[in-house]
Amino acid sequence: MRHEQQLYYVGLLKAAELHGATHQAVMEFQIVTPKRMPKIKAGRNLIVFYYRKDIAAVVSGIEDRKTDTGRMKISSPALTALDLLRYPQAAGGIDNVATVLTDLAEKIDPSQLAALSDAAERPVVQRLGHLLERLGHADRANPMYAALTARGATPWTELDRDETRDPDFTPAPQEHDDRWRVVVRRTPEVDE
Repeated sequence: MRHEQQLYYVGLLKAAELHGATHQAVMEFQIVTPKRMPKIKAGRNLIVFYYRKDIAAVVSGIEDRKTDTGRMKISSPALTALDLLRYPQAAGGIDNVATVLTDLAEKIDPSQLAALSDAAERPVVQRLGHLLERLGHADRANPMYAALTARGATPWTELDRDETRDPDFTPAPQEHDDRWRVVVRRTPEVDE
């Protein structure tokens, strides 16, 4: 990334793993950067890049981490949680996101999460807030809820957008979370 002269951070499932969320073996090294880049195969490893135009807006959620080979930038637990819901396809779907959040939630700084949520899309914030509360971590989500409501009216959003792709097979809602304004068509299954 120094050669490309780009900001970056190690994110998503790889960052969650580095923070101790060990439910899933990560098959790719996931990098978030403001430049669109193709996947890179390095030996047996696959490096996958995810595009984020406004990386400067989340710089407070990027940590510097010492490694065996030098230093790298990784997303904080709060930024990782937001990104897991911003890029659900990279995280293996809503069930996997919920599983990772069970390990990651205790490490999330609520005030940092609230500050970073201002740079996230409202539906991402709503989904994360709903999941944190569902998993018993309302204390982490409450400051983010205050930041969300300060942004104005919040429209309803789906917890899992994939469930509504085909109108003929869209399941009926099981639940409406009035606080976060999230429609739940299927309760996420968390791996123990």
